Parts: sequence; C-alpha cells; structure tokens
Amino acid sequence: MKIFFILPIFCMGMTAVADPGEDDIIARIQKVGTVCIQGTDCAATEQTTTSADAADFDVVSSYEQSCATCHNLGVAGAPRFAEPSEWEPRISKGMEALYNSAINGLLPTMPARGMCFNCSDDDIRALTDYMVDAAR
Repeated sequence: MKIFFILPIFCMGMTAVADPGEDDIIARIQKVGTVCIQGTDCAATEQTTTSADAADFDVVSSYEQSCATCHNLGVAGAPRFAEPSEWEPRISKGMEALYNSAINGLLPTMPARGMCFNCSDDDIRALTDYMVDAAR
C-alpha cells in the first residue's frame, strides 16, 4: 500500500524535473527563415546571395576540390591532368565541345559541372582552360 502512495508523488516530482520550460520549447521550434513579400517593409532589407564573384574564383583550389579526384588518376576514363595524349582527342573537337561536356556532363561518367555545383558557367570554362593549358 505504501508503494501506491509513494508512486504518484514520485511521478509528480519527475515531471517537475524533466519538464522543460516553455521558453526552452519555443527556442527549439523557432523558424529557420522568414518569408518576405515584395512591397512590404521587410523587402527593403539588404539581400545577400551565395554566388561568388568572378574575382574571388580560385581555379587551382576549385580544380583540387572538384576535378582532381577523377582527372589526377584518370578515373572512369577521365583524361589525366597534364597528359597531352589523353587530352588531344578531346581538344581536337574544339573548346566549345569541351565546355559543353564540362557544363552539362557526359554520360555515363562525367558529371554535370564536374561536381562543382557552386561554379558558374564561366568558372567551369576557366577550369576547362586550366586543364587544357596544362595538357598542351
């Protein structure tokens, strides 16, 4: 009989200890972002973008991050970096064909944008030029 009397008191004490405060709950379920409709006051605030400026683009660093995995080792038939014999058949098709393959991919092995998803088309062209220049 003592257990039945102590158990409810124990459970009430546990809820007081384990129950997070309302402020904690509100903090956990806060919105991640906001929606702003054009013409409202919030639309006048400065907007930021994630695209990098062309001046900030580092060809060598981007090559190492996105292209080197396949082009340093020749993975899946990728022409190896600075290997003229492997690049010549591709270069002979013209730079526009190379740019197109780099931007749009070449099935089944060359992924679109060469896995550099934050690169602009001009950045992809610069990366292609970097690899072609190394092979010449």
